[in-house]
Amino acid sequence: MVSQLTDAYARKFYYLRLSVTDVCNFRCTYCLPDGYKPNGVTSKSFLSVDEIRRVTRAFATLGTEKVRLTGGEPSLRRDFTDIIAGIRENAAIRQIAVTTNGYRLARDVQQWRDAGLTAINVSVDSLDPRQFHAITGQDKFRQVMEGIDAAFEAGFDKVKVNTVLMRDVNHHQLDTFLAWIKPRPIQLRFIELMETGEGSDLFRRHHISGDSIREQLLARGWIHQIRSRSDGPAQVFCHPDYAGQIGLIMPYEKDFCASCNRLRVSSVGNLHLCLFGDGGVSLRDLLAGDSQQEALQARIASALAHKKQTHFLHQGNTGITQNLSYIGG
Repeated sequence: MVSQLTDAYARKFYYLRLSVTDVCNFRCTYCLPDGYKPNGVTSKSFLSVDEIRRVTRAFATLGTEKVRLTGGEPSLRRDFTDIIAGIRENAAIRQIAVTTNGYRLARDVQQWRDAGLTAINVSVDSLDPRQFHAITGQDKFRQVMEGIDAAFEAGFDKVKVNTVLMRDVNHHQLDTFLAWIKPRPIQLRFIELMETGEGSDLFRRHHISGDSIREQLLARGWIHQIRSRSDGPAQVFCHPDYAGQIGLIMPYEKDFCASCNRLRVSSVGNLHLCLFGDGGVSLRDLLAGDSQQEALQARIASALAHKKQTHFLHQGNTGITQNLSYIGG
């Protein structure tokens, strides 16, 4: 019988978000507006394929069913396909997902699928190429759209698209997004802009509650779907006239943390109990060899005793998260 990770508030954890790099080649206004700065971190600092294999094996033994690979931009790692294949060795892990800016999707998505990737999230904050360029700092809208098409051609039956909801930037573009997903099996997920240590000014200018979108959807006959135990935090809505779906991720809503089912491991091997927590628990010293698996599992399980009931974003406390590339957003 698998020992299921459970915290002091009876929340069970089926979902691991694993950052494999904090490097990103985009300069999104809400994340890395001045571009990536290494701050002494090199590619040699990031978890190796063997270390990733060991840490995901430990989580699988502790009941994890889903691993999402994040960054930075995870596809910038030359061994990204090997990372997927290494995680795939854990039969208990049913889903291996990636969140990507889509930059290399058209080129590589088939080999990712062949290696064992089961789900894709692509970040697209605007369907206007000029606005996309302004938000991301990259004139890559066409390549990202081609990448989404390539994902379907590679055999994925659904693609999730992440859109950071920003007042006076894209909050008024719901009709444009709905028209895009009407014939396509895309789950478009509006994510409320979150405050980070480096993004307080932008947050104050552009934050808007996802409730404004939810009210419009319900008024138009969209139906709220039931969430499964290894799903992310999105409230998902469907409509009989649409092939696509809409998801809302609303971290400022009351009781958002009550259904938390995910833990995070950073690209340098620290376990983070919350995206906006105060610190991490180092796992790196237990990832050097296969003989330390039991000790690794014990450290992960014992850390859960310190997971807080909620984040403190409402008080403006963003913890150690200076930007969303730090531990994978």
